[in-house]
Amino acid sequence: MKLLILDRDGVINHDSDDFIKSPDEWVPIPGSLEAIAQLNHEGWHVVVASNQSGIGRGLFDMNTLNAIHRKMLKALAAVGGRIDAIFFCPHAPEDHCSCRKPKPGLFQDIARRYELENLEGVPAVGDSVRDLQAAQPLGCSLHLVRTGKGERIADLGNLPVGTRVHDDLAAFATWLLQVKASPDKA
Repeated sequence: MKLLILDRDGVINHDSDDFIKSPDEWVPIPGSLEAIAQLNHEGWHVVVASNQSGIGRGLFDMNTLNAIHRKMLKALAAVGGRIDAIFFCPHAPEDHCSCRKPKPGLFQDIARRYELENLEGVPAVGDSVRDLQAAQPLGCSLHLVRTGKGERIADLGNLPVGTRVHDDLAAFATWLLQVKASPDKA
């Protein structure tokens, strides 16, 4: 199975230090939806793994999160794309749960859902070090995009070993499709 895992805020849509708290605040990054659709058309199953601590902080509720995701899915469908599953952590940092990135709980849930022993080589795309740290223990290939918090993170360095940096999700999709078409480029 061709599976890849994306963070949401800062990868698919613009991020905000004040959280994305309503469907109106969810705005796709140019080219991101088309990139997902392109990957889907090449047989890739796209899954989202996202911290959504705004729920635990009382900034929005599950109905609002569902409305944000409906908007995202509808916008994706309009360009011929889809997301197969959305995994999220609703907890605040002080809850000390096992699913909040940088802990690997969301990625373990994804592996269980898809009946995979591990996620060896599955591309994981994020805009923060914690996204990469959560994916690393399960063997994912690590990819940082320069959108969202990614530009600052890339400039700081100290990324997990083997992390590839891409300008945005569209650039990642182009790279991935080229590598899979010609594995010697990896």
